Amino acid sequence: MNTRYLKIFSVLLIVAVIFIARLAYLQLFTDRYALNAANTSIKIEYVIPQRGVIFDRNGKIMVGNQPAYEISFTQALMRPDFDTIAFCSLMKISKNDFIKTINAIKKEKYYSKLTPMTFIKNLSREDIARVQEIIFKYPAFSIVSRPQRQYEVSTSGNLLGYTSEVNEREIKKDSAYYLPGDFIGKTGIEKAYEKELRGIKGMKYIQKDIKLRNVGPYKNGSLDKDVVTGKDITLTIDYDLQRMAEEMLVNKHGAIVAIDPNNGEVLVAATGPDIDPNLFTGPDKSRNLYALSKDTLYENKPTFDRSLQAAYPPGSTFKLLTALSAMQMGVMDENTIFPCGGGFSYRGLRIKGHGGADPLIPSIQVSSNCYFSYAYLAIINKYPGNPSKGVDEWKKIMSSFGVGEFLNNDFAVGAKGRIPTGEFYEKRMQSILKASGSKKDYKNWDPLATGAIFNGMGQGDVLVTPLQLANYVAAIANKGWYYTPHVVKAIDGKPNPDPRFKNKHQTLVDKRHFDPVLRGMEAVVLNGTARGLKSNDFTQLAKTGTAQVPQGKDNSIFVLIAPADKPKIVVAAVMEHAGFGATWAGPAATVIAEKYITGDVKREHLYKKMITSSFMPEYKRQWIADLKRKGLYKDPALDSVKQKRMEDSLKMVKEQKAKLQKKIQEEPKNLNKPKPAKQ
Repeated sequence: MNTRYLKIFSVLLIVAVIFIARLAYLQLFTDRYALNAANTSIKIEYVIPQRGVIFDRNGKIMVGNQPAYEISFTQALMRPDFDTIAFCSLMKISKNDFIKTINAIKKEKYYSKLTPMTFIKNLSREDIARVQEIIFKYPAFSIVSRPQRQYEVSTSGNLLGYTSEVNEREIKKDSAYYLPGDFIGKTGIEKAYEKELRGIKGMKYIQKDIKLRNVGPYKNGSLDKDVVTGKDITLTIDYDLQRMAEEMLVNKHGAIVAIDPNNGEVLVAATGPDIDPNLFTGPDKSRNLYALSKDTLYENKPTFDRSLQAAYPPGSTFKLLTALSAMQMGVMDENTIFPCGGGFSYRGLRIKGHGGADPLIPSIQVSSNCYFSYAYLAIINKYPGNPSKGVDEWKKIMSSFGVGEFLNNDFAVGAKGRIPTGEFYEKRMQSILKASGSKKDYKNWDPLATGAIFNGMGQGDVLVTPLQLANYVAAIANKGWYYTPHVVKAIDGKPNPDPRFKNKHQTLVDKRHFDPVLRGMEAVVLNGTARGLKSNDFTQLAKTGTAQVPQGKDNSIFVLIAPADKPKIVVAAVMEHAGFGATWAGPAATVIAEKYITGDVKREHLYKKMITSSFMPEYKRQWIADLKRKGLYKDPALDSVKQKRMEDSLKMVKEQKAKLQKKIQEEPKNLNKPKPAKQ
């Protein structure tokens, strides 16, 4: 044999030996190909775990589970002699509904003849008891038990959230876990802690014969995986406080947030209007969710969590940060006096003042617009000819308080708010100059023309969420530090391990600057704008806020720290279009603090005032005014008049038609009557 051919033959032989050896190893010593070969006869059955229970901080169950039942359909198990009429009678559905449902299942993206697909959802125990002894006659259909959420509370739907069937995007995001028909947390705590709450599915490898009938467990169940129940979660929320806050927000738009400043635990995160979470369960769930999402009457928006997502002008409560940043930047101290005898006056702008030419503490006490406008003007003018530098330095200080920043917490939603930069005003000034045709230097922008002058008193371009509002007051209570606010206290009975909530954040303001601000807040309660909310049972430090908004009546805002010497709770309340801060937001905030500290509501009149009041007439007025501006408003009174006219017209038409028909019926008779003789 030629040496050349011998070499080629040897190489081919070696390759063949290696291939045969590898194939033998895979077939004899591993299950890889055995499983693939048996793939059509070995099926995985998943066991859906119970979701974890959600407790409040005191051990009250807020969300649990209850059994829910479905009927699944597997096309491959459909018999040729299937009795459609008998099955429809058993399930109490029509034949047309049966056909429509089967056709819809076959059109689903993840449909497979071998995969059980949901046929009917939300069956009651009574329904299951009625069909379970007969359904074996229809092997293509089987009963599936799927845990469903059970809510033990009637408020806090936005906070808790809900679960619903996974969509295509969610399956793609985590295809290793989710299958069509699985449930996932869509909003609130259910979404934020989905991986902890959902548990781990159990898996059973079942061997089936050619007709897909169970033969028994594959490999005696050695490959099966046990189901793992979801982890229970304990919230930082005190539900007694949460429920009270929600009650005080009935017929109001706004929010109440309470934080323990010692650890950042959120005690209350209430929004108005709120949602009853029981609407998230049962056969009407989809209809309820759709109705809630479409409820925009009077700007209700019940699915919009105002405690976390709404960004408001903070009004006079922001004066506390203006003072702290101005002192830190060295443009004033607690003894600085601005010319406030006749109010704030700047290049033709006049802002009505409260009090006179006073230092910081009395100015906080009376909430002087003049004082804090001058303080902010000093911040802007710290670097002559470069106002952006002063504003940017101020913004860094604000960011250190978590204002104008995402707080990186464990809520499912949130808003950043807004603290403007120097560049923000440069762009605005550039637009102003461009519109006027001027060629002045836009970088040396005008605080008055750009509106920046109003930031110091919490108006202008400053926006904060109620959670941010409570958080920066917590930092003030701690004289310069705070923990990231969070809503989960423990997971499976163990402290929340998330490192984000262990880190103490230090603000950029020196500790020494907080004392005069805190004394000013004390003066607000003792002799200032919140003196009517003073309690004999506990001490408070507070600041009122009344923020002007373009839509109509002012927003009522209030923040407090209690007790004054060793703070245990910080409360921030916002009531949209309600009026003065001390009149509406103030009572709500102080009642929450009173309940938490003393264990009872001692000033019952304040609580009753809040739960019996309604701001809906003001919201309705604004809503109608907005529709009129857009040319979309239809006066109900005019509509009723038109309706009455239409009904009258229809009635007249019907009467005329009846007369005409009667006349037509009588005409043949008239033809037989003798004609009158001509005269």
